[in-house]
Amino acid sequence: MLTIDLTGGEVLFPDELRCAPLPLAEGVIADAPTGRAVDLNGYRVLPGIVDVHGDGFERHVAPRRGAMKQMDEGLRAVEAELAANGITTGVLAQFVSWEGGLRGFDFADQVFSTLHEVRAEVVTDLRPQLRFEIALTDLYADLPARVAQWGVGYVVFNDHLPHDRLAEGRKPPRLTGQALKAGRNPEAHFQMLLDLHANAGLAQDMLDPLCAELVKAGVRLGSHDDATAHGRAAWMERGADIAEFPETQVAAEAAQDAGSHVVLGAPNVVRGGSHKGNVSALDLVAMGFCDALASDYHYPSPRRAALMLARSGLMDLAGAWALVSSGPAAVLGLSDRGTLEPGKRADLVVLDADDRVAATIAGGRVSYMCGDIAERFVEAG
Repeated sequence: MLTIDLTGGEVLFPDELRCAPLPLAEGVIADAPTGRAVDLNGYRVLPGIVDVHGDGFERHVAPRRGAMKQMDEGLRAVEAELAANGITTGVLAQFVSWEGGLRGFDFADQVFSTLHEVRAEVVTDLRPQLRFEIALTDLYADLPARVAQWGVGYVVFNDHLPHDRLAEGRKPPRLTGQALKAGRNPEAHFQMLLDLHANAGLAQDMLDPLCAELVKAGVRLGSHDDATAHGRAAWMERGADIAEFPETQVAAEAAQDAGSHVVLGAPNVVRGGSHKGNVSALDLVAMGFCDALASDYHYPSPRRAALMLARSGLMDLAGAWALVSSGPAAVLGLSDRGTLEPGKRADLVVLDADDRVAATIAGGRVSYMCGDIAERFVEAG
């Protein structure tokens, strides 16, 4: 671990950005100088990004179906991408869904098992999240035991069945391609969807005891793509106090009013709107209905979104950066990170004059370093 004093650069503290030394020792922010200085004049030092939800890792662990068997190498590549984007804590969101294939149970088992093995070997704090499709009622009985076995501390519930079309007996768009990816006959796939839709009421009845068991085990629960205040309230009653990517302002406002954490997609902020036509995350941020921004499917977006919010004048830098650092840390219950204060984990990102990531340090260890800044660390040694 590094034992150094970062000097000469601007440091983002919880209240403001100011030029001040930042000592690191034994993996945490130290409260006194260490005696070995690294000059960061011309750079800015900010808290490491805590990415509360990202599924961009899929392209690393399965770039082509069946093409790469060494999943551990894929996860190491994921860590490299996270670090290069200033992310020091990354939550990898893996589906267990009726979609099968890369979102099927067997693939999820492989991802979670490999992640458990790799976590101790990488610098970035990688954490698993299970995204579970509520229609899979046959998995409910064994799910709490599986969650414990996988070391999953965060479960988010989805319902991506196209209920409206299925209620009319119509095939969803792209059904054939979806079926083939899952290794199913298209007609059999369609019948499976109809059967799952018919069991929607049973799923709702079974969710209460399932959630109660998970909450009792200390698992954090969230819902995904809430559209109504009623739906968000139902999840809150089950102990799911995290609302990921609400689709409407009504759902986001209801979540905040009930004391839930609201997580929005950073790509939505960068784009200026949802690619699916849902409520704009930028609008929700402006209205104060946001506790954390997540990478969703694009790891550069948290940094870009926070800096964009600061440059636009919508928020100051401290407030904007909190949405990708201390805010998501609070969502995950991680009180040991998210701000650059003595005693906190030495998780930080160093930005150059063009706001590119020059270095990332996680737990006092270098996870990424590029270009001229490396020379300064070598000279200090």
